[in-house]
Amino acid sequence: MKKQSEIIALLPFEHELESKPVLKKLATARAALSGLNGIAETIPNESILITTLALQEAKDSSAIENIVTTHDELYSSDGASRQFASMAAKEVYNYSFALQQGFEQVKTTGLLTGNDIIKLQAILEENDAGYRKLPGTALKNEQTGEVVYTPPQSHDEIQLLMTNLEQFMNDSSLSDVDPVIKMSIIHHQFESIHPFYDGNGRTGRIINILYLVKEGLLQLPILYLSRYINHNKGDYYRLLQQTRETKNWEPWILYMLDAVEKTAIQTMQIIRDIKNLMGRHKHQIRRDLKKIYSQDLINSLFRHPYTKIEYIKKDLGVARKTAARYLEQLCDIGLLHKNKIGKENYYFNDELIELLSRVNNLRISETDAPPIKTITT
Repeated sequence: MKKQSEIIALLPFEHELESKPVLKKLATARAALSGLNGIAETIPNESILITTLALQEAKDSSAIENIVTTHDELYSSDGASRQFASMAAKEVYNYSFALQQGFEQVKTTGLLTGNDIIKLQAILEENDAGYRKLPGTALKNEQTGEVVYTPPQSHDEIQLLMTNLEQFMNDSSLSDVDPVIKMSIIHHQFESIHPFYDGNGRTGRIINILYLVKEGLLQLPILYLSRYINHNKGDYYRLLQQTRETKNWEPWILYMLDAVEKTAIQTMQIIRDIKNLMGRHKHQIRRDLKKIYSQDLINSLFRHPYTKIEYIKKDLGVARKTAARYLEQLCDIGLLHKNKIGKENYYFNDELIELLSRVNNLRISETDAPPIKTITT
């Protein structure tokens, strides 16, 4: 029989969620989200941010699950042709693709359903197992083997809880709690239900972003929450479990609101840096290579930190020979440099790569909790 602490209540909760500290933090989190939306609109082509920042979010979200890849592996992979430098890079691209697919779905329907969530997890894990059907799943500390949490075991209970979660996400009449606070509750509830055999953490972090998009609080899927969680992983796992045991929601909500605020501010700076770098590249190409300048060329260079002839050919609609000539000319003026990886030549946008590497040079503190692993027996 389950311990009382492991019984998951249906939403909405009866607990008071909007305490004075929560409301104070909510105001700054909402302001940061508004600022992020504003600066994102200043980039001339939204696909630059969606492609570049979704891949960075995917890299960090995967790193939380100990799926670690390098920039060489990441940028020399090609998601469109399904050619990957490593299995870790493939996992990261699957995450990025799931995030972008989910974004398009939410924009189209205005909903975030259980079926949408199942599709997200299927893209991540490349299977169609759906919700767990067999008992035996537990979350264990990888170092000690200790069971830290046992999620619902019955398929019927999982289905009931996920149906309730779907209703809570899509029916605003069920709760008048602010959507950013609701996002933190939804994430905790989803991770506690733990409905899939694998991919729950990454799926849950995608849901965070998509829910804010659904509620109109985020215009593009570019909120970089996984970086914050990676920096504060010990608190993340501790508060997940502490909230299950104590039913005191304030510390967890404050943690998530802080994540929204700080990552929105960080992402604004990333976008400013990208915008400034684009401006410098644009000016130099206009000055030194006036005949090949186009906004499409600038956009392509910033969608692909490691670019190649095929990318330029496709993005600009030019012949392969023309694309090759453009890239060589860009090398001649120092905006790119050519290097061979495997059998293929890549042209590196060094300043963009340095910018993204600086942003993502994560150092997880020694106080972080050991990794939690899903075990199914």
